[in-house]
Amino acid sequence: MEIPSFWQKQEKPLFPDLEWNFPEKKQGTVSVIGGNSQNFSSVNFVSGKMAQNFPIENVVSILPDALKKKIPPVPGVEFMPSTDSGSFKKSSELSSALASADFNLLIGDFSKNSETAVAVSEAIKKSEKPILLTRDTIDLVLNDAQDFIEKENLFFVGSMAQIQKLFRAVYYPKVLLLSMPIIPVVEALHKFTITYPCTILTFHEGQILVASHGEIISTPLEKTPYSPLTLWSGELAARIVAFNLFNQKKPLEATVSAIPFRKS
Repeated sequence: MEIPSFWQKQEKPLFPDLEWNFPEKKQGTVSVIGGNSQNFSSVNFVSGKMAQNFPIENVVSILPDALKKKIPPVPGVEFMPSTDSGSFKKSSELSSALASADFNLLIGDFSKNSETAVAVSEAIKKSEKPILLTRDTIDLVLNDAQDFIEKENLFFVGSMAQIQKLFRAVYYPKVLLLSMPIIPVVEALHKFTITYPCTILTFHEGQILVASHGEIISTPLEKTPYSPLTLWSGELAARIVAFNLFNQKKPLEATVSAIPFRKS
């Protein structure tokens, strides 16, 4: 079958200039949002990676205030009102946190309750800043996806099963099946990202697929340092945020460039 014209295959970095397109002086603010009273490891892990590896002036960890007893007051950590179960509840503080950052990474580890789902969904809808949703954040807000899927500067980093659920949640007429060959999947992502102005990274048949505004670029997983499990650790999502922070008019190129190639 002929390869569609909107699909490029990346066997070596397609945009090497973007790998070096970072400011010499630290700049920008990124909020990393997630956690609950029992688990905040992903926020801590990703915030540390971003602060250590990229010239970002402020990396702010946004946590529910149920964690105040476990974490001493330290710079770079902010607490938001929490539910009785220990995760975020709807608040002006949470919406303000997303509004004040240049980029927001919703890293997950949210409690699975409707109050937190409403809080996070409302904050996404109100924000005009770029937002990346990954890990269990995607599952948390699926029921409200129709309310924000048409927003600009929206990124999804999720498994095929999660993207399949996203299609269903917004009643998209094209069906995604996990058993599909890669070309129909690419065609579906192509049409979806023409309909909605989002950028999607997912994984199928050994390929990392990035779709944005109708264009698709695939990268063989074997050429990267990731496995099908470590792909979702949050480390790649953090890289995607950093690359897009400094290349905000090039979501496809920046997201693809954030995928590291395995060192020979």
